[in-house]
Amino acid sequence: TRLLLYTCVLLIKSGSVPVLASLDCLVAEQGCVQEHSCLGLYRVLEYCTAEEAVAPLGSDARTECLEAQNALQHYRPLQVCKCQRGSRREEHCLRVYWTVRFAAYDEYEVSPYEELKLNLVRNIEMSRMASIMAGTDHEMDGQNQCLKAAQDCGLYEKCGSLRSEYVVACTKRSAVSDSSCNRQKCHRALRRFLERVPEEYSFALLFCPCSEPLCAERRRKTIVPSCSYEENGRGEERVGKPNCLSLQNYCSRDELCRSRLADFQQNCQPSPKSASGCVRESRAMCLKAYSGLIAGTIMTPNYVSNSSAEVSLWCTCDGSGNEWQSCQRTLNMFSSNTCLRKS
Repeated sequence: TRLLLYTCVLLIKSGSVPVLASLDCLVAEQGCVQEHSCLGLYRVLEYCTAEEAVAPLGSDARTECLEAQNALQHYRPLQVCKCQRGSRREEHCLRVYWTVRFAAYDEYEVSPYEELKLNLVRNIEMSRMASIMAGTDHEMDGQNQCLKAAQDCGLYEKCGSLRSEYVVACTKRSAVSDSSCNRQKCHRALRRFLERVPEEYSFALLFCPCSEPLCAERRRKTIVPSCSYEENGRGEERVGKPNCLSLQNYCSRDELCRSRLADFQQNCQPSPKSASGCVRESRAMCLKAYSGLIAGTIMTPNYVSNSSAEVSLWCTCDGSGNEWQSCQRTLNMFSSNTCLRKS
């Protein structure tokens, strides 16, 4: 298997395989490590990204880093590689992906993830349509669809156990910070749930149709607002919403958050000319990318109230000064996104 993977690396490097060929960044990294010239440049970029994470680099150091990045462009596997969502070594893979894109930390137009397989896209679309049909049925029988989704999840052992795991992690008080929960553990447990439970169960919980407040409150609390994204001070003291640009800047320093945001922006890019409302014409891929943001990142969106299906980030543009328009664009990715709304 290892020989076959390395052969793929050599083929892509030589140009014998189309650019769209899927190549894991961990495989590309292994191929680079075996070439002395590639390894030297890659180690420089590793140092650059580690230093930049601590404090902005000086002009001379940044120039050296950019030169290394440009020189590494000849090594094709690292330029075309992608990562798999929810894989065991996802965060290592994403670290490789962003290391060779040292100068693109604030660019989110291209997703670092592999394209979804066609059968998964179909399953997500079927789950989405089932939710829509349930929404038309529940008006007649008066059934709370979010309660039904929770009950169905409980009947499926994997869904029930992983849901219980994240509920406990996201409600247990943290002795260290004296806040309502340990956010890191909450994010990790929520990510496990959304990545390991089939969409027919997880999406039914996230996107269940509602027409009355109790149903909508259950739907909103599925994304555990008291811990997943709201800030708490000491004890029960509430802290105001953070600025949206500060939130995005914080996200840009984390490989997983930055990757999930890039995936969302690529797959949920709105288009007024498209029937689906999406540039990529795939509502299923938009929903998958959206749930990826919910799954344990600081940019977790949620429903804004119990009286509508509108969603937004937990942030504000107050105090943005001359960056107010840029801040509004960040907010509008969720609150005014036709692709997301139609999905």
